[in-house]
Amino acid sequence: MSYPKIEIIKADITLLEVDAIVNAANTSLLGGGGVDGAIHRAAGPGLLEECRTLGGCPTGEARISGAYLLKARFVIHTVGPVWRGGIADEAEKLASCYRQSIKLAIEHRFNSIAFPNISTGVYGYPKEEAAKIALSTVISSLSGMEYQPKVVFCCYDEENFSIYHQMLQSL
Repeated sequence: MSYPKIEIIKADITLLEVDAIVNAANTSLLGGGGVDGAIHRAAGPGLLEECRTLGGCPTGEARISGAYLLKARFVIHTVGPVWRGGIADEAEKLASCYRQSIKLAIEHRFNSIAFPNISTGVYGYPKEEAAKIALSTVISSLSGMEYQPKVVFCCYDEENFSIYHQMLQSL
């Protein structure tokens, strides 16, 4: 069985030169705060114009667009769940974000994809639990597959960076 190529870095996702960066978007796909706002600002107005044509995105699903002024080639927009104490199927919805994003990366034959820490900002998902879901979902989605893009988990802060490193070692 072959395992996915995973890299954990501490960086600004808007500066990465990868085939696709994943945007932790809201359901409108029209920009917001956190990672979403940073990606929209860095990509320029073309991203917002294209996102208006995508018709939004339900929680747990993903859509793809061009990357415009970003160094990445594409943006995969996915909508993570708002943390409601674990009673609203948040774990499955978060896992679905990663599965759907990986599915798009494989369909487009991307060599690399970078994920932010989906739902852990203003959506309030507990960071350790989110990291475990992210890593285990990506590994299970790609393990044994013939074609595997390199997966980068891009952490903006030291706390998430440490959590992801510790979590990857324990899986």
